[in-house]
Amino acid sequence: MEQIDGVRVRRAYDPPDGDDGTRVLVDRLWPRGLSKEKAALDEWVKDVAPSNELRRWYGHDPERTDEFARRYRHELADPARTEALGHLRDLVREGPVTLLTATKELDRGHVAVLVSELADRR
Repeated sequence: MEQIDGVRVRRAYDPPDGDDGTRVLVDRLWPRGLSKEKAALDEWVKDVAPSNELRRWYGHDPERTDEFARRYRHELADPARTEALGHLRDLVREGPVTLLTATKELDRGHVAVLVSELADRR
């Protein structure tokens, strides 16, 4: 996964760290079994997450990763998602941000695409 200054990616289930900065959940669904207190979120930006249809189609199938990324980038061009992505960019400009997800494979899927998009259009 591409790295950019000021952005970390962690699992939502990981305990907060002093270096996290603003903790932002970027999943459409709330992580199973995680209380709001343990999540210690600053924000939940659902609109930047892939659609339910795209998420189900992808199913974290490694053979679909490239096509998923292409389709997800297309979804990010939607005005509501563009606004949410812009909000994430603003947060990154203000200080460190940790993107949180329930996904186990952090180097694939929507969070990797988000990091790439944040790096490309800073």
